[in-house]
Amino acid sequence: MPRQARLDFPGLLHHVIARGIERRPIFNSPTDYADFLSRIEINYSRYPCQIYAWALMPNHFHLLVRSGENGIFPFMKRLMTGYAVGFNHRHKRAGHLFQNRYKSIVCEEGPYFLELIRYIHLNPYRAKMVNNLEELSTFPYTGHPVLLGKKSCSWQNQDGVLSLFSRISSEAIRGYFQFMKDGENQGSRPDLMGGGLIRSQGGVRAVLSNNQPGNREAYDSRILGSGEFVEGVLRRAEKEMELEYELKRKGVGIQDIAKKIAKEEGVDEADLYRRVRTEAVSRAKARLIHVGVEYLGRTNREMALLTRMSDPSASEARRKGAGYFRENEVAGWLLPN
Repeated sequence: MPRQARLDFPGLLHHVIARGIERRPIFNSPTDYADFLSRIEINYSRYPCQIYAWALMPNHFHLLVRSGENGIFPFMKRLMTGYAVGFNHRHKRAGHLFQNRYKSIVCEEGPYFLELIRYIHLNPYRAKMVNNLEELSTFPYTGHPVLLGKKSCSWQNQDGVLSLFSRISSEAIRGYFQFMKDGENQGSRPDLMGGGLIRSQGGVRAVLSNNQPGNREAYDSRILGSGEFVEGVLRRAEKEMELEYELKRKGVGIQDIAKKIAKEEGVDEADLYRRVRTEAVSRAKARLIHVGVEYLGRTNREMALLTRMSDPSASEARRKGAGYFRENEVAGWLLPN
């Protein structure tokens, strides 16, 4: 059976896993670990993304990544190829280091974000590389000590995790540690390894037998989430591929869209990038954020920064922006004649 195409466009949350060929070690020494981490930092600066959790195990690694403007493929390709070349040189070997390509599971953020962070960071504990959470707190090859403030890491997004527990740093760290402690005995979590809907309901056959025609939730082994989330990702993937080709072919970018919206709304284009709150500018910004996120592959965070808005305000503007378009007309509106 041919491999399915990757789901890789800006803003998606990915649980990335890569294993050594024939499950052989990919880290043989502290130098190997240090080289891999340095390559994350280098490629993170080249292909910006958000990395929330990570764990390096002897024969595999985990990353929880929100893709940036270029998706995660360029980042992962440079990271793994560069590391494999360096590893082979150091250990005087030849041939493939990793088992096939990396596995990327697109994840629904709401129900799975924190669960995945805990699952990834508990990997050394489940593998008995440490004896307890106190030892895990100083284990150098996961992002867990970073979230506890015991280790610095320039490329790990700490605020995106800790802010979910409290706005006060000390309380957030305590809340995170308690969350980890609450799950330390969970064991393996097959429900977090893709196709979560199917796994939770007993497999594909169970879903097909228990649901009546017309009442089945969508599922996809590349996606961890509800049927509604799966359908949304697949719709967006199809829409992204079609529009991306046309927009690139015609050279349409976010500035072109901003110019068009500003003209239609009768506002100064520069005000779209300023802290201006008139009704007309707010409406124009809402339209721009909606198009930027839904059709040009920008993240909500990127559009918030572009329009000088807070993340929550940009999210609300994005919701309102959707109401300013007739959905079936947006593609034609985006593309110049």
